[in-house]
Amino acid sequence: MEIWINPACSKCRSALSLLDAEGADYTVRRYLEEVPSAEEIRLVLDRLGLEPWDITRTQEEEAKELGLKDWPREEAERERWVRALAEHPKLIQRPIITADDGSAVVGRTEEAVREALSRSRD
Repeated sequence: MEIWINPACSKCRSALSLLDAEGADYTVRRYLEEVPSAEEIRLVLDRLGLEPWDITRTQEEEAKELGLKDWPREEAERERWVRALAEHPKLIQRPIITADDGSAVVGRTEEAVREALSRSRD
């Protein structure tokens, strides 16, 4: 199991605390330092079953500067969104947890983190 985090994020810290309390075996990826490639973002999106705009933090200043709110949310624009996330990793929603069964969740709630844990223990 891998968890993409920003250490300054309280949701990330909460997810790590829960994983530690449950004795989970996981790897931490500080995605602002170890920036995911566009291909890695595509793979995580497939695992999440989401589109890039679904995991984009549109309220960030960088998102506003790019005008993301006005970008079309359609298949033809998918690669543009993926590139934006790869070039501006601060825009990626966090934390993202990849489970051992090949799935992934955005672990912003205790329930989502527990879901990832259960998928990794089955």
